[in-house]
Amino acid sequence: MIEQVDLTETRRRTRFAPAPTGYLHLGHVANAIHVWGSPAAAGGSVLLRIEDHDRARSRPAYDSALLEDLAWLGFVADEGPVRQSDDDGPYLAALERLRAQGLVYGCDCTRGTFSDWARERGRAWHGPGCPGACRTRSVGGPVLRVALGGGSERWMDDLVGPCADEVAAGGDVPIRDRDGQWTYGFSVAVDDLRQGVDLVVRGRDLLHATAAQIRLGRILGRDTRAMFAHHPLVRRPDGRKLSKADGDTSVRDLRAAGRSAAGLIGEAAAAVGLIEAPRPIDAHDVTSLFTR
Repeated sequence: MIEQVDLTETRRRTRFAPAPTGYLHLGHVANAIHVWGSPAAAGGSVLLRIEDHDRARSRPAYDSALLEDLAWLGFVADEGPVRQSDDDGPYLAALERLRAQGLVYGCDCTRGTFSDWARERGRAWHGPGCPGACRTRSVGGPVLRVALGGGSERWMDDLVGPCADEVAAGGDVPIRDRDGQWTYGFSVAVDDLRQGVDLVVRGRDLLHATAAQIRLGRILGRDTRAMFAHHPLVRRPDGRKLSKADGDTSVRDLRAAGRSAAGLIGEAAAAVGLIEAPRPIDAHDVTSLFTR
């Protein structure tokens, strides 16, 4: 059974959820500004959740660094930190619930399988299932997928506006990868349900994951759909988003270079269009960026 936090109060509960696979960068600062300052989150509480489902890439040093950098910036969570690695029980319970509904199947398709299928047909795989028809073949794995069905989900995004997307545009959603790790799409849907998160604030690079997570949450027993707010991304000069893997504009390096916390917050705010030009902004003043 998946235990769900009681949300009888009217206050929103959101989360700041970095992964300890690299140092925080300006993109995370922009996310923190929206998590702590946006009108949708006003008056609510913030849970600090360390999303370390990727055990192969997560590092204790990054975990410690992100906590230190977040404190240095001045963003203070109401609860946490909690870590996905603390307890596998909720994910196993969710997996069994999906299995009981006949929705989980093993899959031996790889990225190469999808690429070969696309090359042979001149188009990418689209819709539920997978190129290897693994659900009908009763394959043992190593990947586990969940059949969420076809169709689409609609939602009103607090920052983007009316949205709609296919649930399984690129195939059935993996919930456990070939290394035995829970996937992002599965773990956050389980966590948001059990931790009572009813406002998801994140970058627009994750807009595509929303439809499947809405459907998955409903199947797992979520009675009321969460609100979503997908904010603009901080971009490099060539238009690409910042990456922890590349060490782009890490808070740690900028701190070492003598930059101030207020200065970095102002720079991130300007980079996502909240202000016209960078200016120092303290963490406790970020709500002022959203007043009209």
